[in-house]
Amino acid sequence: MSEAGAATTGTGHKAAGATWFGAWLARPLASFHLIVTIATLLTLLGLVMVLSASSVEAYAADGSAYSLFVQQAMFATVGAVLFYLALRVPLWRLRQLSFPIFALSVLALVLVLIPGIGSSVQGSRRWFVIGPLSIQPSEIVKVTLIVWGAHLLVARRALVGSRATYKDVMVPLVPAGLLVCLLVVLQPNLSTTIALGLILAALLWFGGLPVRLFVTISVSGLVAAGVLALSAGYRSNRMRAFFNPGDDPQGINYQARQALFSLADGGIWGRGLGQSRAKWSYLPNAHNDFIFAIIGEELGFLGCALVLGLFALFVYTGLRIASRSVDPFLRLLTATATTWITGQALINIGYVVGLLPVTGLQLPLVSAGGSSLAITLLMFGLIANAARHEPEAVVALHGGQDGRFSRLLRLPKPELYTAPRPRAAAKAAPKKKTQPAPRGESARGRRGGSGRPARRSVDSDSSRRAGNQPRGSRSWRSTRAWEPSYPTTHARDRGKPR
Repeated sequence: MSEAGAATTGTGHKAAGATWFGAWLARPLASFHLIVTIATLLTLLGLVMVLSASSVEAYAADGSAYSLFVQQAMFATVGAVLFYLALRVPLWRLRQLSFPIFALSVLALVLVLIPGIGSSVQGSRRWFVIGPLSIQPSEIVKVTLIVWGAHLLVARRALVGSRATYKDVMVPLVPAGLLVCLLVVLQPNLSTTIALGLILAALLWFGGLPVRLFVTISVSGLVAAGVLALSAGYRSNRMRAFFNPGDDPQGINYQARQALFSLADGGIWGRGLGQSRAKWSYLPNAHNDFIFAIIGEELGFLGCALVLGLFALFVYTGLRIASRSVDPFLRLLTATATTWITGQALINIGYVVGLLPVTGLQLPLVSAGGSSLAITLLMFGLIANAARHEPEAVVALHGGQDGRFSRLLRLPKPELYTAPRPRAAAKAAPKKKTQPAPRGESARGRRGGSGRPARRSVDSDSSRRAGNQPRGSRSWRSTRAWEPSYPTTHARDRGKPR
């Protein structure tokens, strides 16, 4: 075969591959399948690497190399159940319960600070210990803040319409977010405070806050984070270690330097799964904060590229779901969740490779941490639920194209979103005055001429019911005009004779 023929064949194969992938992405449930696949791959990779990175430390502490892995697998099972429940929850129920659940999570943040209720580990009071499980309420409040914040901003926008001001966006979201950050700082837990700051910034940005005000708030947040970073001894040591990487290699710079040595030891192909040398007590928290360094040492540059590729695919899929959703609540929730998970992953990888100061943020779904793993899987379930509510996905699912996965899990069919009418706009619209008809025209209408008489409402029974409804009930329902209306699919509710 000639060179021209070989080049033509290679180009043809590439074009065919690109066409196949484009056709697959055009399928109605492509976003849903991508989210499920990404969550599964990252969780499985995390379980394998936690087993490898924690085996030495677990054997030295408990006499079993599998103790930390079993705990991580247990929380992965809990996270899978939460993922499934998030797939099944109706959107109206999620929005209805958003504030009560957020209030309960804030109450849990208060209770964990009380001695005797919250458990203290290494000077931080962050956990509720229930039997063999330890629950971190600061992880739960991340999801509840996203859900309630998205519901609140969309509700305000629906109530006031296009006349929303910056106060409608900021109050009470910003005071509530600052209260949550204060409670987390008191634990103390600066890394989770940074994650909560990312969530609050994403809600304000995607919620439509003016750019000038957003920049002012962001700069104020960065200044506050800098002050907090220098206020405590261990946090100021981390900042000094970042700005002076050559100082004190056996002290404050020890962990960061060992992480770089571990990454360099892996090379392109890695030393092989389970063959890390840094996990033999050379790299502290190898299974938790610095698990990306163990991935680089055992799986090499290719393993690190796989992790980065999965998170890049997650960014694409999350923003794709947000852009294709017609429900503004789902758009805001998905975009904020994508920003939070991706930002946390970039911060973790950034301080492992030496580009950022060490903060202690975990690598989502990969690092050891039961509460973080379960809550992140819950958030992935909500994103997958949003993917099933894309307009094309709704039509396909109601058309019977639910596939084996949905039939196996017996997932309910999503409901098509119908935009509510802004209450403020309806009030502001002036009522049209009825003009008296010309004398001859009304007569012609009564005699069957060109003018048509007014027709009675077809749904007179529903009109009578609305007219007989108590005044208090009507006013209560009118205040809930922000709630989206979902058309029913039952025949008896569509006007069929009963």
